[in-house]
Amino acid sequence: MLIDSHVNLHAGQFDEDRAAVIARAREAGVRTMVTICDKVVNFPEVVAIADAHGDIWASVGAHPHYAKDHRGLSAGALIELARANPRVVGIGETGLDLHYNHSPFADQVACFRAHIEAARALDLPLIVHTREADDQTADILEEEMGRGAFRLLMHCYTSGQGLAQRALKLGATISFSGILTFKNARDVRAIATETPLERVILETDCPYLAPIPHRGRRCEPFMVGDVYRFFCAERGLEMEEGAAIIADNFFRLFDAVKRPATAPA
Repeated sequence: MLIDSHVNLHAGQFDEDRAAVIARAREAGVRTMVTICDKVVNFPEVVAIADAHGDIWASVGAHPHYAKDHRGLSAGALIELARANPRVVGIGETGLDLHYNHSPFADQVACFRAHIEAARALDLPLIVHTREADDQTADILEEEMGRGAFRLLMHCYTSGQGLAQRALKLGATISFSGILTFKNARDVRAIATETPLERVILETDCPYLAPIPHRGRRCEPFMVGDVYRFFCAERGLEMEEGAAIIADNFFRLFDAVKRPATAPA
């Protein structure tokens, strides 16, 4: 069983052939996907995809790029949306991005903390994006964890060893994408190799970051199989064994997701 824990199926890149994209994923053995909300205004579109497919689930949240558009977003608003939609199984993606700085840092922090509060209240995984903000992200996560535990997922991990270790001490799961396969991603591969197997899940983050051998193409969920194959080779695992471990890790973290028994609906 293959799982793509982070897809962006509402993205405009899929507008012309979304149904075919989903079909190709199923044909490749992808049995479960989580489609991610980047802006609250897009949430109805995101959750509609999950509502239409028994093997696709959704998150609710606002990417740090758009924090400036979510000033005043409260944990209560996120909680209300999640509780009203049973296909929601995660909060985010949220976090800090100091590479692009599309939103002021103060707005990113306020939005991040609102998501953490919602994740804690709902006992749903917090899906964290962080880029060039390792210390700031770790500081906030540690402070907030001290206020009350919450489930933590470090999505599409590309940060340093220090943040990885601090996050793991907080009980985090770390997700790796097709970046693992990139020639210049030695540091990411080192962290993927050292992270305890029971703390790893995998993703595509499609339509971005197509893994080798698909570089230069639009990324699709079916390509998560290439991420699995690469990861398993790095860890010395047979594909079936590695996929079973990743599935167990995913369903333990996202325990609101129903584990498929037969063919996807």
